[in-house]
Amino acid sequence: MPDPEAPVAGVPTGHRQGVAVWPVGALLRAVADSLQARFNPVAVRGELSGFSRAASGHCYFSLKDEQGQIRCAMFRRAAGLLDFSPRDGHQVELRGRLGVYEPRGELQLVVESMEQAGQGGLFEQFLRLKAKLEAEGLFDAGRKRPLPPLPHAIGVVTSLGAAALHDVVTTLQRRTPHIRVVIYPASVQGAQAAAELRGALLTACQRRSADRIDVLLLVRGGGAMEDLWAFNDELLARAIVSSPIPVVSGVGHETDFTIADFCADVRAPTPTAAAELCAEPRSSWLRRLDLAFSRLQSGVDRQLQSQSQQLDRAALRISQPSHLVTRQQARLGAAAQRLNHALRASLRNEQLRLRAVAAALPRDTAAAIQGGRHRLERAQLRLEMLDPALVLKRGYAWLSELDGRPVTSVKSTQVGQPLRARLADGEVDLTVAAPRLI
Repeated sequence: MPDPEAPVAGVPTGHRQGVAVWPVGALLRAVADSLQARFNPVAVRGELSGFSRAASGHCYFSLKDEQGQIRCAMFRRAAGLLDFSPRDGHQVELRGRLGVYEPRGELQLVVESMEQAGQGGLFEQFLRLKAKLEAEGLFDAGRKRPLPPLPHAIGVVTSLGAAALHDVVTTLQRRTPHIRVVIYPASVQGAQAAAELRGALLTACQRRSADRIDVLLLVRGGGAMEDLWAFNDELLARAIVSSPIPVVSGVGHETDFTIADFCADVRAPTPTAAAELCAEPRSSWLRRLDLAFSRLQSGVDRQLQSQSQQLDRAALRISQPSHLVTRQQARLGAAAQRLNHALRASLRNEQLRLRAVAAALPRDTAAAIQGGRHRLERAQLRLEMLDPALVLKRGYAWLSELDGRPVTSVKSTQVGQPLRARLADGEVDLTVAAPRLI
């Protein structure tokens, strides 16, 4: 017969000081029943965290917001119906049933369906803008520029607090520590992010010469579509296309696509990959330099060998020096004769030129003296014509104050003022009686 004192599943086994005493399993099942009756089925929205997919196909993760989080399990059947790849940071809407995972006594949500929160409207906007810009030719491969193989400096447009910035800078320092990195900060998420990204891009273009930027990285880490929405801005897309600097877009994870990716000259799957695309490792360039040095050294060796062979052949040709000396002596004698004839001819020409100069010298000297005399006479005549005394002889007078200052206007005189008039043959003192303007 059953033990009358044995506990019955799902009910308290007794009371202590007026409080029911429960077995652990019974309490958990009672809580689960209460949840089932009170809440299920339930729909909840939040952010995915700690998402993992087991080998069995089951998915385990947490759903959280600013105020709390709940553990979730999505079994293989429901997970096989997903039309997207869930990742940490995605905003989703879940439908399922609340329950208690009895082995650990944890509250969990058994998920029956999962949808991306708000994806429908945003995705439609994304497709419309993509079709519009593609029709305008902004995505054409023909307009996209190759990346410079050896940039002087690399610009990075991203948030100062973004993990993507750390990944990019770390990658560049590891691969090309000799290349300078210039950061143009901007928000990468939120309502103001698109405008700040455009402003940072414009600043980079304006400072292109000063900062010597040859390539520009536009980067951000992964996230949900709404987190990456700033990179789907139409004005930002047009700014990327009009940029005089080649732009590499490294936004999100490999499966994320934004309008900026299609407009950029090069699309990288991740921020780290963007840094790798525009910065070939220094070790690679060093290997090329070693190869070039090896080829140069080989070329020099071949040239030296060729010159050595020519020297050997020349040595064979002069094995009998007496013949060479005889030929050189004959050439030297001929050159001496030509030089003697040339010197004599030059001397005769100079003598003839000196005789001609000596014959023409008296005539040229007389002509020069006569020309100088005529110029002197003309200058003397012009100087006499400018003599003020000649003007005074024609009846004019030089009027001045007693201290010698000239009087050139009636307005500078006054009644009773003493003046002095200089005539051709002397001076006369005058007194102003009545100044009158003409």
